[in-house]
Parts: sequence; C-alpha cells; structure tokens
Amino acid sequence: MTPAYWLQAAAELAANDPVLAGLIERFPGAALTSRGEPFVTLLRSIVGQQISVKAADSVWSRVLTLLPLPTPATVLGCSSDQLRACGLSARKVEYVVDLARHFVNGQIHVNHWSSMSDAQIIAELTAVRGIGVWTAEMFLIFNQLRPDVWPLDDIGLQKAVALHYCGGERPGRQLLVEQGERWRPWRSVATWYLWRSLDPLPVDY
Repeated sequence: MTPAYWLQAAAELAANDPVLAGLIERFPGAALTSRGEPFVTLLRSIVGQQISVKAADSVWSRVLTLLPLPTPATVLGCSSDQLRACGLSARKVEYVVDLARHFVNGQIHVNHWSSMSDAQIIAELTAVRGIGVWTAEMFLIFNQLRPDVWPLDDIGLQKAVALHYCGGERPGRQLLVEQGERWRPWRSVATWYLWRSLDPLPVDY
C-alpha cells in the first residue's frame, strides 16, 4: 500500500528544494509501501537488532518454523527454551515476551493509533523493553506510513544530509532539526528520498 499523500508530498518538496527535486526525478514511480501486521513487524524488528541482515533472516526463519503465524498469544505459549532455540539471546527472549504481553494486556492500542499523534505512539511503543525511539520511528514510517517523522538519530539520514547539504560534514543535531523544519509536513518523504540517494534499493522494514 502506497500512501495517498505521496504524489502531493513529492510535488511540494520538489517545488521548494532543488536537491530533493533531483532525487525525486531520479526515482520516478518509487514510493514508500507498508507491509506487515504491527505485532509481526515489531517482533521482527526486535529479532533483527544488533545482528547482520543475514543472521536476522536466519533467526526469523526459525521463528516462523516454530510459529508459522506469530501472534502475541502464540509467543506467550512458547517456553524460553523454545525461543532460545530459534537463535534469540536470553535478552531478546525477554523483549519478545514483553512485546507480546503489552499486546495481550491491551497496552498497545493499535485500534486507536489513527487518532493518536506520532509522539503518543512512540511513547506507547518505547514502553516495551527492547524498543527504542529509533525503532519506533522506523515503525511509524514503514508500517504506519506516517508522513512527518524525522528520525534525528538515523545514521543514513545524517550521512545523506551531510552529503547533499553540508559539504560532506556530518550535521550537528540542531542543524539537522532546522533542516527538517524546511520539509514539514512531509519529513518522512524527504527522509525516504535521502535514503534512496545512498542506497537505490528501498529498505523493507
């Protein structure tokens, strides 16, 4: 699913920023798309933390062998040993169990997200062990298709802004904040095109 706002956002960004205009022209027809159910997306993000993509794919494959349809209930129905056997560390087992409990206990309000702000959803997600602000921001961009997320701590974003706007010098946090203000209310879209300038292949989150 591609967001309904994408063409409008791209047109407005291109009209106001020649750098983004060039990037948008380089990637015609490309757009952010949402994949996956929220619990599964968050579960997979925890599985993949701090390990290589190849290792993460291997562990995730074993999780799916154990749980062909991962749900909060099926995760809670597994023993720690079963989850560890998939390749999860003891700490990650704690994280995925905490995530499942938050869903089962109604502490994650998926049905209310449409009326909640980005900050409110981030606060809800970061209450789960193992989910930090960056993970929550990636979730808002890639799963929820929120249009105006500006992930200040993302290394790729910092590199792209350095490359295109700062003569190769990594921008300080305040400069990055100010740069993002130019692109409201479409900062997710600007971020996506800046990522593409570093890696033409879109990331699946």
